[in-house]
Amino acid sequence: MLKRDLTTSYPRSVRDVSLGVVQLARAVDKGIALANGLQGEYNFDCPMDKGVFGFLGVDGDALLDVIKKAQSESEIEAYLKPFVDKKTPQEIQGFNAEFLKHEPQKGSDAETYFLDLRNQLAPDRTDVTMWADLLDLDEKRDVPRRSPVAV
Repeated sequence: MLKRDLTTSYPRSVRDVSLGVVQLARAVDKGIALANGLQGEYNFDCPMDKGVFGFLGVDGDALLDVIKKAQSESEIEAYLKPFVDKKTPQEIQGFNAEFLKHEPQKGSDAETYFLDLRNQLAPDRTDVTMWADLLDLDEKRDVPRRSPVAV
C-alpha cells in the first residue's frame, strides 16, 4: 500500500498537475493519507476534490477504493487516465485556468472563513483572493504578490 502522512507534511499544491489536471495530485495525496489513517486535518472528496472529480466524471468513493488497493501511484494514474482522455486539451486548459482563479463567493460563510484564515496567516496579503493561493500560503509555499484587480 502507498503511504502519505499528512499529519507531518502537506499534500501537493492545488497547482501541481497529475495527467495535466490541477488539484488531481492533491486529491490523490489526500486519498492515500486517508487510506492509511494519516490524513490529519485534510479531507478527501472535499468541495475542491469534488470540483475536479465532477469535471472528469470520477466517483470519489471508487477512486478511494483504487487508492486503497494500489501498489504504486502509476496504478492510480492508470485508473484516472481514461477519464482525463475523454477531455480535450482545450477543456483541460480551460478547467485548470478557471479552477485556479476560484474565489469564495462574496458575503458567504466561505468568504468569512477565507478572510479569517488569510488574516491569521498573513494580514498584509490582501492580494490573496483565490483558494489556490490561500492553500499555498497556509502550506508555506511561495505565493507571488499580485497587483489588485481593477473592477
